[in-house]
Amino acid sequence: MTLSKDELGVIAFEIVAYSGDARSKLLEAVKQAKNKNMDKCNELIKEAKECLADAHKAQTNLICSEAQGETVEIGFLTVHAQDHLMTTLLLQDIIDTLLDIYK
Repeated sequence: MTLSKDELGVIAFEIVAYSGDARSKLLEAVKQAKNKNMDKCNELIKEAKECLADAHKAQTNLICSEAQGETVEIGFLTVHAQDHLMTTLLLQDIIDTLLDIYK
């Protein structure tokens, strides 16, 4: 069985959307930390992690489909989605370290 182009598109857009939301929340969290509003900063970090969990869930669905023998034709949109997720995960790691230093 093969995932349709539409199915792949939906998964890719989910990953991009959730990753983008997480990225925005992480960057806003840094601004809040700079303004010494650590409660808001921590809230935004928590929300970002929830967004990343949703993005990871969508990615895992794609991986599981392939692992179960479905043909997954990777196109530019899927690569773009993976890029968004990975750069946001890296941003999260960097911001976590930055906030540890800042505290």
